[in-house]
Amino acid sequence: MTAVVEMEDVTFSYGETPAVRDVTLTVEQGDFLGLVGPNGSGKTTLLHLMLGVHTPDSGRIELFGTPVSEFEEGERIGYVSQGSTDRSGTMPVTVRESVLMGRFAHVGYGRIDDEDRRAVDEALETVAIADLADRQLSQLSGGQRQRAYIARALASEADLLALDEPTVGVDAESRDAFYSLLDSLNEDGITIILIEHDIGVVTERADHIACLNTELYHHGDSASFVESDALEEAYGSTSRVLEHSH
Repeated sequence: MTAVVEMEDVTFSYGETPAVRDVTLTVEQGDFLGLVGPNGSGKTTLLHLMLGVHTPDSGRIELFGTPVSEFEEGERIGYVSQGSTDRSGTMPVTVRESVLMGRFAHVGYGRIDDEDRRAVDEALETVAIADLADRQLSQLSGGQRQRAYIARALASEADLLALDEPTVGVDAESRDAFYSLLDSLNEDGITIILIEHDIGVVTERADHIACLNTELYHHGDSASFVESDALEEAYGSTSRVLEHSH
């Protein structure tokens, strides 16, 4: 199968400041990759490079087998950025209208038809917020809004979910339910790339870990990450993985 993301010797700087240096990694179809690293380590920059938001200074990036600079199938990617839950708080749209936006890549300049409406209904059911479909997005809790964003990605028939600290400001109970949803979607074959500051959650949920602090200190399965020295090298000698009991 064609890899979802393939990066080789990728370097990117903001002016004179290097953000990502000589990173090589591959994300295969069906992977659940956790991106971890201290604040300012380049995690969001690396994700943006994967998605073509930034152009690397050097190196090669392919997305679904296509050079990322030439990739035009945006509907295959569902992206939830940092702070999107807060920014959407005043959006004057219903949940259904927000999720319907995920169909626009398929519809183009055409009319919304029954197939599009079915896709929206199925996505709302999958993330368990069908009962909130006619509520204003601004009236939802942070956890409910995140589910609406995931539903929009599902309605677009996304193959990749890219999530940048999606549970910031979300209560613990809603966060656990949200990650259970991600587990279920991953089991259904959707590839997930997740940036999350809680390393214990990442090692519990993700099957692969990329540990970054400008350079890549580890890229492999979660068990090998826990057993490696990557955490100490990237974060400093006082860091350790905390196991969660839930």
